[in-house]
Amino acid sequence: MDFRFHPKLLDTLPAYDRGQFLQDASSGATVGVLALPLAMAFAIASGMSPTAGIWTAIVAGFLISLLGGSRVQIGGPTGAFIPIIYGIVADYGVQNLLVATMLAGLMLVAMGAFRLGSMIRFIPISVVTGFTNGIAVVIFLSQVKDFLGLSIDHLPGDFFGKVAALASHLHTVHGPTLALALASLAVLLSWNRLAQRYAWMRRLPGPLGVLVVATALNAALSLPVETIGSRFGGIPQELPDFGLPALNLSELGKLVAPALTIALLGAIESLLSARVADSRIDDRHDPNQELIAQGIANVAAPLFGGFAATGAIARTATNIRSGGRSPVAGMVHALVLLAVVLVLAPLARHIPLATLSAIVVVVSINMGEWHAFAPRELRRYSSQYRTILLGVFLITVLFDLTLAVEIGMVLASLFFIYRVSDLTRIERIPLEDYYGVEALARADGSHRILAYKIHGSLFFGAANKLETLLLEADGRPDVVILDLDKVLNVDTTGLDILQTLHRNLLKRGASLVLCDLNTQPGSLIRRSGFFERLGEENIAGNLTDALMRAQSIRPVQDAP
Repeated sequence: MDFRFHPKLLDTLPAYDRGQFLQDASSGATVGVLALPLAMAFAIASGMSPTAGIWTAIVAGFLISLLGGSRVQIGGPTGAFIPIIYGIVADYGVQNLLVATMLAGLMLVAMGAFRLGSMIRFIPISVVTGFTNGIAVVIFLSQVKDFLGLSIDHLPGDFFGKVAALASHLHTVHGPTLALALASLAVLLSWNRLAQRYAWMRRLPGPLGVLVVATALNAALSLPVETIGSRFGGIPQELPDFGLPALNLSELGKLVAPALTIALLGAIESLLSARVADSRIDDRHDPNQELIAQGIANVAAPLFGGFAATGAIARTATNIRSGGRSPVAGMVHALVLLAVVLVLAPLARHIPLATLSAIVVVVSINMGEWHAFAPRELRRYSSQYRTILLGVFLITVLFDLTLAVEIGMVLASLFFIYRVSDLTRIERIPLEDYYGVEALARADGSHRILAYKIHGSLFFGAANKLETLLLEADGRPDVVILDLDKVLNVDTTGLDILQTLHRNLLKRGASLVLCDLNTQPGSLIRRSGFFERLGEENIAGNLTDALMRAQSIRPVQDAP
């Protein structure tokens, strides 16, 4: 294994200058103020405290930029993790979430060390779109309680329990909370349009602007709405306690599956974000280094009370638009958040939860690729694509993200096997065009030599097509020729079928001749020992040579 630890930061430092630092510092400050409301909102939506979200963004964000494989990746808590984190907290508790996050971090480090980063790209777009839209719906549902101000002590983590709880408490809608949430949502949705008229709005991220205004109004008017102070007691203006989370060894085995879910989702989202960033800055990230950095960040964040983090597409895009071009911007973003916590934490107690809920609702709306579900769009693609997309979406919403991805990957694999096997075909070669009927047929008109050309991949999914040759009904040929010129790949199942065909022909006193072997099939046939059993005389360079050899072969008497 070629293990290589080389953060992208090392590539940027040799040519780094004062001008680039000022650009990165400005971009980092912009992303830092944007990350503040998002970190708190995502944490609250996940069943955690806003303090946990902020320290996740600080610790994980700094390490992901310092050690990552992308120049511009910004890390921290993301909306995609909300249903995962909320479910783990509901089922196992906060301390076990921290343990699961650290386990996920170790898994990510192992994935990067074993160079599995490129394998994440094997996940089909139909699976990615399905679970992304499904997560968006789950996030939206998780915000209904705080958006409407419903009096629900505990919101279940599963879909059916959540919907039942929300429906049964709709009569408890709190008017002032709903009014503030709707106002915040309206401003957020129209922020970009308003920014075209007012220059000052272009310099301020929408979520931060809405948060500042709503907090100021609440502090001045003492609005009758729930705030960070009333629910969480505010945000401590100090560094968090450092230490390992409480570990119960008897429950460690139960946390492996949740940890794997965090690791897979973190890997997928971070590498997707890095790929999007590459296309915008004309660069190429190192996926394995990125996974290692994500892993280290997820091991470190729980030591400060934080939870799962990954690359954030929206904050990374903001970093790029603001001029950030090196990991220094991401490190500055984390330091800006740290300064805000140490200086402005007392003001956070006035932040209305309804406004944070509106911010998360907008995130859920923006993260979904809703056009993919339009009937006209769906008709453009195959029924297999639609089955995977809709299946993964529904399973994500109704049951579980991990189950959805697993079923989606299984379906995608089965459909792919079917498509590739459908491309594999076996055609009879009319040998009369080569040498004449007399040389190829017996006196009774039956064929002495039969030749077939195989197209495609000779693998387990197409084995049944080759098996038909074992039941050849067109006479009892003395020689069967297989032209493999159009076969680029043979797996062990395909090799086994070839060997079975060879044995059955021998039992009938006939021979098998292979010709035009490409590199991979030829290598497998030699390594397996089939080359020696078949005999060098039965391996030909082309069809003409194979026919010449076949005509000299006489029926084998008393074959084993």
